[in-house]
Amino acid sequence: MDPGISLILIIVGGVVALFLLLYLLPVNLWFTAQLSNVKISLLNLVLMRLRKVPPSLVTNAMITSTKAGLRITSNEIETHYLAGGNVNKVIKALISADKANIPLDFKLATAIDLAGRDVFDAVQLSVNPQVINTPPVAAVAKDGIQLVAKARVTVRANINQLVGGAGEETILARVGEGIVTTIGSSTNHKEVLENPDRISKTVLSKGLDSGTAFEILSIDIADIDIGENVGAKLQTDQAEADLKVANARAEERRAMAVANEQEMRAKAQEAKAKVIEAEAQVPMAMAEAFRNGNLGIMDYYKMQNIQADTDMRTSIAKPNSGDKGKN
Repeated sequence: MDPGISLILIIVGGVVALFLLLYLLPVNLWFTAQLSNVKISLLNLVLMRLRKVPPSLVTNAMITSTKAGLRITSNEIETHYLAGGNVNKVIKALISADKANIPLDFKLATAIDLAGRDVFDAVQLSVNPQVINTPPVAAVAKDGIQLVAKARVTVRANINQLVGGAGEETILARVGEGIVTTIGSSTNHKEVLENPDRISKTVLSKGLDSGTAFEILSIDIADIDIGENVGAKLQTDQAEADLKVANARAEERRAMAVANEQEMRAKAQEAKAKVIEAEAQVPMAMAEAFRNGNLGIMDYYKMQNIQADTDMRTSIAKPNSGDKGKN
């Protein structure tokens, strides 16, 4: 082999070996850590590379935390990284909490981060409270007047309750419930309009932030509007319903009366039919009486005279009946 080619191969091999050595042995990171008074060995940096943990991430995190006066080991940072956590946000959150005198240790910060919450934003929310505007909450006082209230809830993060604590939606729901309860227990709507702070005091006294990730600092009523006269509307609806019930019952009684009338008419027709049937049997009975000798000829004429007299009296009592018959 040509000596020149061999020399080039040796040089290339040496450069590659040097790069591999520098990759496995991050001397620059180790040197930077030593200058920053961070106690971390070169072997530990090599093992990080083998464990697929970025040595630069761990080293920079330790330098930042050490400069801020925090005591965090490389093993703790590696463990949080391997668990899928955000190391940089945890370090920033710890430094921010330390400067604001908020009690927060590395274990709690990593737990909050692994729970899916932004631990740095949580610390910022503890330092700078947030104002939550509730949607319009409608409630009805005892006099039937509806009031629509809007509130501003000032909250800050409760660091110790961030893991497993309820969120903003729960705060809004509880505040809305407290507003409805306070307005609903008022004798009339004027009491609420005259003293809107009564709502704030009542709601705050209920401890609505219990079990949530927030601490309620204040509740301020921003606006109260008068809505519908729900009481009068309900009374009107009740009156209409009562009227419909009364009409239905009256119709039921009318139908029963008509049915009874029809039944009575049917019975009258039945009675008339029986009378006509009985009258039809009179001539037969008279003939039978003649044959048996129970009725004489004079008796028959007397009965005819009585019948004629009855017909005459009937015609006199009803003078128009004959005219109607002629017409």
